[in-house]
Amino acid sequence: MSESYGVRVSKDFLVFTAAHFITFGESRGRAGTCERLHGHNYRVSAEIRGALDENHYVIDFVLLRDTLKQIVDELDQHMLLPTQHPQIRVAAGAASVEVAFQDRRWEFPRGDCILLPVPNTTTEMLAHHIGRILLDRLSDKVGSRPQWLRIEVDECEGQSAFCEFENQGADSHE
Repeated sequence: MSESYGVRVSKDFLVFTAAHFITFGESRGRAGTCERLHGHNYRVSAEIRGALDENHYVIDFVLLRDTLKQIVDELDQHMLLPTQHPQIRVAAGAASVEVAFQDRRWEFPRGDCILLPVPNTTTEMLAHHIGRILLDRLSDKVGSRPQWLRIEVDECEGQSAFCEFENQGADSHE
């Protein structure tokens, strides 16, 4: 019988409030539709699985919690904008960000925006974005990437999406 180990961090303070809008394609029957600008109180949790290290843990809870908290804090109280959407144009200047989708236009103060390298600001893509940053920061801090990571983002209590990452490389600790 094999064993596996993991840790999960889900805290009341791992939350951020942000505004966004998403667009819909053909598969939703609402092609060319763009939601109204709106916001959510997002809640984030992380789960890591892997081999035990020399200290007999997968990862230090405090390191995971604090690193995730930094990422969440960076997103808090911002307008989230996708930079890889094929139909949304995002032009960032020094003082403002201009956004256009078809005949709709918005202008936001530059300091109020986070430009995300995603195709749409869906909850799934937010989980992906947060996971990528978390993997990079954990790798910088411990010198390796976790074997498996799951980031879950809840946008409305009981309505969440997740992204899982599996590291099959040799840089995870064993």
